[in-house]
Amino acid sequence: MSDQSSVFYRGVTQTYPTAKKSDGMYIFDHTGKQYLDMSGGAAVSCLGHGHPRVVQALCDQIKTMSFAHTAFFSNEPQEKLADLLASKFAEPGAKVYFTSGGSEANETALKLVWQYWRAKGQPGRKKIISRTHSYHGNTLGTLSASGNLPRRRVMGDVLIDWPRIDPCYAYRYQQDNESDADYGVRAANALDAKIREEGADTIAAFIAEPVVGASLGVVPAAPGYFKRIREICDAHGVLLIADEIMCGTGRTGTFFAHEHEGFLPDIVTLAKGIAGGYQPLAATLARRHVHETFVQTGAGFSHGHTYVGHASACAAGLAVVQTIDDENLLQNVNSVGAYMQTALEEAFADRPYVGDIRGRGLFRAIEFVADRQSKKPFADELKITGRLKQASMKHGLICYPGGGSMQDTLGSHILFAPPFIAKTAHIDQLIGKLSLVFEDVFDD
Repeated sequence: MSDQSSVFYRGVTQTYPTAKKSDGMYIFDHTGKQYLDMSGGAAVSCLGHGHPRVVQALCDQIKTMSFAHTAFFSNEPQEKLADLLASKFAEPGAKVYFTSGGSEANETALKLVWQYWRAKGQPGRKKIISRTHSYHGNTLGTLSASGNLPRRRVMGDVLIDWPRIDPCYAYRYQQDNESDADYGVRAANALDAKIREEGADTIAAFIAEPVVGASLGVVPAAPGYFKRIREICDAHGVLLIADEIMCGTGRTGTFFAHEHEGFLPDIVTLAKGIAGGYQPLAATLARRHVHETFVQTGAGFSHGHTYVGHASACAAGLAVVQTIDDENLLQNVNSVGAYMQTALEEAFADRPYVGDIRGRGLFRAIEFVADRQSKKPFADELKITGRLKQASMKHGLICYPGGGSMQDTLGSHILFAPPFIAKTAHIDQLIGKLSLVFEDVFDD
């Protein structure tokens, strides 16, 4: 980064190396330094970098037609990708709305549920219930629906203050004498209590990540949690949104993350891995009954962005999803993911600052604590999360540090979301680099 750069950087006081090229599991900066990409950026690069099939599909589409506004035309990549995603959903008749990123996908979901209830003659259903420590996007609407406390504090009182419940977070909330199943039901029943407290006729939807990503560091739900959530939503007539922006598109070992949990959401949102970073793309998938409400009532759906259904973005997404299928990459996600969990546990589980190692598929995380017995986080002034990122970059490792707040009772964590092409040798390389990172951060 030049001192004279005109870029308004994400970190306004930070300096960044310039990425020059990428290949497979690696990114190279302007000095030639190699970085092992073990988080896919932010769980984006699911096929790694420079996959020839995706590059070719994108080039072919741009040569043919890069863009035709979808207020006037549909396009073949959009139609084919929508058909493919709908075919993977457990119930026939789903419809897919394409946008450019996860925040837009979740904003689309919010507008869908509000207009759905208005079309059904229940305009009072406006509130979106979410969970504390959740993250659903950075627009004002999706940030209002998020329970990420640091991000909310930065925005002060401009956000809508919708109701929230505790997450299903066994490491911190499960009681010592409580089975996994009992905890899952107890955690889910908090939604029932919250709906009754607010009044069911005021609730539009409940939104949750089947596996919580960046806010908590890869936290799967306890067994039975989401089945009970589905029952509660049905009992109160509340729509259920599965935010799979980070955990979907095969990241956890099934194409949709909710498949593990045995429930069917009314709306699913996908982004990040759906186009593998080759183009900005996201999708909001709605069940048949949601879409039919707009058709049968004649209400229509009032919403849109310039790049909805962008032809070249959808071409990239189609190639990514087809490649996941054709190369049987979900099998690799599960097998290498299991290897990764074992390798992390064998290398680091006994270290005094490691509280929990968890995840599903190629979606894993380590949570760090100052005291394992009490699970007390490190003091905020130690800036463990920032130091983890700095040390990782120093040692040529791209991972996703987060959390770390005594104020919010969260330990720091490192999230891993490597490309689906990862091999066990890459996991071994990760373990070696992490050992050096931890020496720098914890063993001073």
